[in-house]
Amino acid sequence: MAETAPFDEMYNADGSVREPYRALNAWLEEQPDKALTLMQSDAEAIFRKLGITFAVYGSEEGTEKVIPFDVIPRIIAAQEWRKLSKGIEQRVKALNAFLYDIYHRQEILKAGRIPEKLILQNAAFAPEMMGLEPAKGVYAHIIGVDIVRVGPDEFYVLEDNLRTPSGVSYMLEDREAMMQLAPDLFHRCKVAPVETYPENLRRTLESVAPGGAGQSPNIAVLTPGIYNSAYFEHSFLADQMGAQLCEGPDLFVDGGKVYMRTTTGPERVDVIYRRIDDDYLDPLTFRPDSMLGVPGLFNAYRAGNVTLVNAPGTGIADDKAVYTYVPEIIEFYLGEKALLNNVPTYNCTDEEQRNWVLANIADLVVKEVHGSGGYGMMVGPTSSKAMHAEFRKKIEARPDNYIVQPTLALSTCPTYVNAGVAPRHVDLRPYVLVGDRVRITPGGLTRVALKKGSLVVNSSQGGGTKDTWVLED
Repeated sequence: MAETAPFDEMYNADGSVREPYRALNAWLEEQPDKALTLMQSDAEAIFRKLGITFAVYGSEEGTEKVIPFDVIPRIIAAQEWRKLSKGIEQRVKALNAFLYDIYHRQEILKAGRIPEKLILQNAAFAPEMMGLEPAKGVYAHIIGVDIVRVGPDEFYVLEDNLRTPSGVSYMLEDREAMMQLAPDLFHRCKVAPVETYPENLRRTLESVAPGGAGQSPNIAVLTPGIYNSAYFEHSFLADQMGAQLCEGPDLFVDGGKVYMRTTTGPERVDVIYRRIDDDYLDPLTFRPDSMLGVPGLFNAYRAGNVTLVNAPGTGIADDKAVYTYVPEIIEFYLGEKALLNNVPTYNCTDEEQRNWVLANIADLVVKEVHGSGGYGMMVGPTSSKAMHAEFRKKIEARPDNYIVQPTLALSTCPTYVNAGVAPRHVDLRPYVLVGDRVRITPGGLTRVALKKGSLVVNSSQGGGTKDTWVLED
């Protein structure tokens, strides 16, 4: 797949425009000189005014940056989206069934379908969750599935994000910005709405509230605080849902129940959408030095007096080594073949595969099993010989700590850059909510590699975002 020219989502091989992009193409041709430049600067002003920033840890230019936004939307046809959403729904159901099994009877391990060591000795496995019954049997309520496209009808899942997937606020604000910047283009295209996400998030959280929480359960968003890279999103979602934004010290446990400190006295909390990692949730159960969590929170959760979203221990299902077994997981729990394929992945603990990887590392993508945000990875074709040598040593020292994949020719979309409109590589993160039912927002967050030829789309590594338009029939 590395040798093929990337699939252009707008143009056919003969230069004609693909059906979903025809209205956009006509609109682009009508735009006077400098119109897109003005739109781009207007977009930046909108994002700056709203304070839509992300933190870049270790950056010398100051920590807060406005996320780059591209004014040309990415377009997905209705039938393409139907196919994708079926595959996504199948995947999240299987992953939740897997989590339930892992923390109960462990049938998949007994059947030898996944190596026991991979689960039980994994840093993401939470033995404290064994035997616990989460509300409605759901562990991962909020999931981001990263998808890449390599052909007209060829999509692959790059990874699953089941811990605390971020970026949904950018999806919502990108849409808001595009509606202001190009209302005439919206009139030409029948675009599926995304603005129902906060309402659907609230419905999902309410549906998994503990019994006895009443008609309108009290929801809190637990944030590590203003210095977290996704703090904008935490406050944005709390505000949009009408939920309280809390830090650890704002909450306390009394009599096995969780309360929030308010000016009018303690208020019971039923559901906590937590944006802090497992380790920091409760100093009495996990890391004793955590100042971010709430002492006694896990026991209140175990007793069924509060719901934690997502559940602790869900990280085992988005571990990159476990990812290689997801097609097997789907078959084991649902008795179906995976509708969306994984990217072919090499297992470095297998000597034959490892030797092949070491010999061909210059053509491959190497990812740390617990890495995220574009960190701990190497894209072979765009890395130096010194970097190849460094990653060879890392794989030889810890083969279980890395997965390796071919360099996919990610699809491209028209993108406004300094030189005008040019193709740039993209991926897609649709957002899925799982509670009383599965709710998938049409489209999701398209991330775009703004540097020519780059395949790294993460905002922390120089990528930007686009509005994603799913066309309705």
